[in-house]
Amino acid sequence: MAETNNILSWTLLSECPIPDDVTPLLVGNEKPIAAYKTLRDSAVFTNKRLIVRDAQGITGKKVELYSLPYSSIYMWSSENAGTVDINAEVELWTRAGHIKVKLRKGIDIRKFDKIIANALLL
Repeated sequence: MAETNNILSWTLLSECPIPDDVTPLLVGNEKPIAAYKTLRDSAVFTNKRLIVRDAQGITGKKVELYSLPYSSIYMWSSENAGTVDINAEVELWTRAGHIKVKLRKGIDIRKFDKIIANALLL
């Protein structure tokens, strides 16, 4: 079982079209549901997992790929952005550790709740 020493954190900036290059990563009956821009790349929610692509280096040609199966999530919480807050937050407690996803204003936090709930509870 993987361990993360620090809290893993991603910031999602806005919803975007599902990137074409995610298709080769999908397995069996896996289907993309929603995609979001990150600082340098994208995060794609499928019906089975969260895939986060993180371009690295000056050119961005080196890409780190995170794949979080929903089956590894034990619990989640969500907090909408208030009047002063600029980000809403979703926290995931997983077998790999604690993950925090920050959502910029304009991203529907309840859509996230529904994606996670559909994946875990149905």
